[in-house]
Amino acid sequence: MSNTITVTDSAIRRIATILSKESEGSMLRISVSGGGCSGFQYNYDLVTTREDDDLVIERDGAILVIDPMSQTYMEGSAVDFVDDLMGQSFQIKNPLATASCGCGTSFAI
Repeated sequence: MSNTITVTDSAIRRIATILSKESEGSMLRISVSGGGCSGFQYNYDLVTTREDDDLVIERDGAILVIDPMSQTYMEGSAVDFVDDLMGQSFQIKNPLATASCGCGTSFAI
């Protein structure tokens, strides 16, 4: 990928906290699938396996994996974790998205 996917310190801390309560070898998988109100949606799953071609971001106790197809739709994105008046959530700032829904979990390209 020419543009990398970055993960903010806030997201790293949250992923590490989540994984610390899971079984040994757990990781957070972010994937992109068709659906959602804007065409594509982000999925967040706790997994214990990874594929050889997954992008693996491992830092400070956090392990994040993203499959190659999802990487294509997320190229240049920043994964963040936000805790504000609207609640707590992972948010992906995706420069490829031309539109997104209000909840931030679906987008269009």
